[in-house]
Amino acid sequence: MARDYSSEPESELIRLAQEGERGAFDVLVERYQKRVYSVAYGMVNDSEHALDVTQEAFVKAYQSISSFVGRSNFYTWLYRITFNSAIDFIRREQRDKSVSYEDGAKLDDSPVSGDALLRRLPSPDSAVRRSEIKDAVMKAVETLPEEQRAAILLREVHGLSYKEIADVLKCSKGTVMSRLHYARHKLQKLLKDL
Repeated sequence: MARDYSSEPESELIRLAQEGERGAFDVLVERYQKRVYSVAYGMVNDSEHALDVTQEAFVKAYQSISSFVGRSNFYTWLYRITFNSAIDFIRREQRDKSVSYEDGAKLDDSPVSGDALLRRLPSPDSAVRRSEIKDAVMKAVETLPEEQRAAILLREVHGLSYKEIADVLKCSKGTVMSRLHYARHKLQKLLKDL
């Protein structure tokens, strides 16, 4: 019978994963897969590609779990791997000149009753407007340099602190603040008509 790792604290799961316990790493994947997917999607803006980046990030994390020494928290370490995987993917896509702009699907596809679904649906006008705004914002974010794009997504979408962003991007807190300042300034200019 396989051991149940689901109630283990993160530090124990990491230690066990470093010792080769696949089940422990699987629990870490379960705990972080939605967040990793969210980071990937924020970077590549495509649900299928975000799934590929997510898978690549977890494979890389599994292969290098023994190098995790705990100088930062596990989440920050995993974020960095995901960020790098997304940047690698973007660079490969730019070389291939094939960027996709399709809407992403949510990971949580739990069933919803018909009445509940109708109450959740926005009016057609507001849905169209929200879609237009989302598209304009994502296109504007895509025009930012990689470092600024990463900083703005990590701060505004994922809610990381300046210190956490600095850890993920391997730069100083001041550099993070500068990148955010310039990214916000550029986005304001690009989106002023909205």
